[in-house]
Formats: sequence, structure tokens, C-alpha cells
Amino acid sequence: MQKIGLIAGGGQFPIIFAQKARINGFQVVAAAYRNEVDPGLEGVVDAIEWFHLGQVKRLLRFFHRNGVTQTVMLGTIRKTRLFTDVKPDIKALAMVAKMRHTHDDGILRAFAGLLEKEGIHVRPSTFLLPELLAPAGVWTRRKPTRDERKDMALGWRIAKAIGRLDIGQCIVVGGGSVLAVEAIDGTDATITRGGQLARGEAVVVKVCKPEQDTRFDIPAIGVATIETMQAVGARALAVEADRAVAFDRHEMIAAANDYGMAVVALTGADDPIIA
Repeated sequence: MQKIGLIAGGGQFPIIFAQKARINGFQVVAAAYRNEVDPGLEGVVDAIEWFHLGQVKRLLRFFHRNGVTQTVMLGTIRKTRLFTDVKPDIKALAMVAKMRHTHDDGILRAFAGLLEKEGIHVRPSTFLLPELLAPAGVWTRRKPTRDERKDMALGWRIAKAIGRLDIGQCIVVGGGSVLAVEAIDGTDATITRGGQLARGEAVVVKVCKPEQDTRFDIPAIGVATIETMQAVGARALAVEADRAVAFDRHEMIAAANDYGMAVVALTGADDPIIA
């Protein structure tokens, strides 16, 4: 039986992956980050060890001891914890010392490169779950209005621009103005900030960074995204087709329909194509 390593953060993605991997005949060996991972992960994996951020050498020993030669990295890490709950070992410090900057993608690429050098191949997070990828088109009964389409196009261009700077993936636009840009506080906080300013006209756009390594840190949406939007009166959501994952998509669409929202998945480079 094949083994697959799972480097797990928060949210439902690690549990969904572990369940699917075991159905497909994999033994799942999970390296779980403390204060992030759902404790329920223990019940759906074959082996698990808990780590603090930065314990790279210990993680490598754990994988080698369990015969892991391939892994995925998925789940969320609250970025604010990077300043409060990190215990870097010598291996982690040496990795960071070689980096030109410590933005999200830089750290993840460096970590993936270290794993590969140790004989542990990093696989895309969706390689067993292609059904989670966002299909192109309008998902909801309501299509975006002409003004919302304009805001989506503006938000897309701005989001791609901040993505090139490795700042964030999400933008909130309203009435032709950028209302909020994702930073270290994350997507939900960005939607809340922007929605409070928009007063019912907020359009949320979430895209892949142009140079993003889609093996990890792929944009994700779900029912919680819709509920956050509803709480602040945001009316439309655009994501990037085939480069974002949608959890519980049918439930998410049902909620958006109940609230009268428009949800679309767009394609394109700097200018989106709205089907």
C-alpha cells in the first residue's frame, strides 16, 4: 500500500483529503500543526504527529521514519501566528537565511524545495480531488449586473497586481473603487472591511497569484465565504476557474441563491472572461 504524507493546517481540506486518500488505497501519515488542525484529523489518518511551526528537522525525521516519499501541503495557517507561535529549529533557520524575502510563496517554495531534496516529492493538493476545482461560468441563479461585472474586472486586475507582489489573493471592490486588499489578516477580514465600507455594493474577487505554485496555497472558498459576505451585505463573488477550490459547492450555491448573490468563476490572464 502506498503512503502519502499530509502536512496539515486548519480547515476542512486536510480531513477531506485524508478520507479520499484512504478510499484510494493510501496510508496517510499526517504532520499536524498545533492550534491549527481540526482534532478530528486523528480519526481519519493512519499516523499523526503534532508540530509547532518551524520544527522542520523533526517533521523530516517523522516522515523518514514512516517511509514517506510523497506528500501534500494543505490547510490554512493563520498568518498572525507567524509572530507569536513559531519554534524554528536549525534546519528552518538555515532555510530562511538563504531566502531573499519571507513572503508566503517564498517560504512555501523553499520548504517544498527542502522536502524534494530530502527525497519527499510534493504533489498538488488537488491531485486526488479534482472535483473541488472551480468550474468556469455563473454558478448562481442571479447573474452579475453590468456594474458588478465592471467591478469584477477591476478587482481582477488589481488582485493580479498585488499577487505579483505576493501580498494577497482577495480584493473587495464597490462602485469602481478598491475598498479592501487582503494582507496578513486573511480573506474573511478583508471581506468584512470592504463590505462595511460598500454599504451593499461590495464585489469580492479572489484569484491565484500570477506566479503561484498551485501545489499549495490555492485560493479556497466555501459556505463560510458566503456567510461572511452576507453579514456585511456583499452581493457578488468572482473566483478564478480551475485555480481555486470550492468546498461544499452545492451548499454554497444554495446559500448564495437564498441571499440573492451572484457567484461566478472567471478565466483569463489580466482581463477576465465572464461567460
